[in-house]
Amino acid sequence: MNNRYDFVFLFDAHDANPNGDPDAGNLPRLDPETNHGLVTDVCLKRKIRNFVLLTKQNAAPHRIYVQEKAVLTTQRKDAMTQKDDSPRDWMCKNFYDVRTFGAVMSVKENNCGQVRGAAQLSFARSIDPVVTSEHAITRCAVETEKEAKDQAGDNRTMGRKFTVPYALYRCHGIINPFLAEQTHFTDDDLELLFTAIENAFQFDASAARPAGSMAARAVIVFKHDSQLGSAASHKLFDAVGVKKKDGIDAPRSFSDYEIAVDESAIPQGVTLIRRI
Repeated sequence: MNNRYDFVFLFDAHDANPNGDPDAGNLPRLDPETNHGLVTDVCLKRKIRNFVLLTKQNAAPHRIYVQEKAVLTTQRKDAMTQKDDSPRDWMCKNFYDVRTFGAVMSVKENNCGQVRGAAQLSFARSIDPVVTSEHAITRCAVETEKEAKDQAGDNRTMGRKFTVPYALYRCHGIINPFLAEQTHFTDDDLELLFTAIENAFQFDASAARPAGSMAARAVIVFKHDSQLGSAASHKLFDAVGVKKKDGIDAPRSFSDYEIAVDESAIPQGVTLIRRI
């Protein structure tokens, strides 16, 4: 890979729980000081992994190392019997998420070392503070005969569901070409990464995130003409402005925001690519 890449990823959530916090009863994650919504990098990487797993059918060189209910020691077993590659290189060549995001595999059994991935993502943070909504829900059934007896046959169960009415989230990412050389991450892998980012929400629907409630809204890529790059990442990120339109107090759709890229702040040697 001959180029460094920086990118800004914007996505939104409407009447959904984009990333529940297990330490807070599965409430949508929040910055406790500012009430801005948060989505962890781990959550976003999970969606990317799931998309690649779905579209590539877990076949080499696009196998997924960290997947649902996987036994990681077993995943590494074949790497220990290879004669042509070191265990670390074999894992990078065969597992898409290892060469993309990295992995710590330096445990006693089937030790394959550590890999620092070519792609790094930040937490996503909402543009504006959000207020989570709590909804009481009922189920017209109970789990046990005892519950039915206690309710004299009424058979109702109460529950809670938490959502964000609306939030537009912003995430930053970088592709390090020097690490890409070490992990065998290629330009084709990069294209698959962007495709996954753009489409992952289409295959992630659930009761917490109903179909259409989350969507990728913009992927703005800065392609450098060299491996070292021609500008600092933070300066390029600062060139992408996102704000509410005048007169909007409580945004409820993507159309309530304006997105502007200050192209005068992009130096020579950096190409702006708007994928969405």
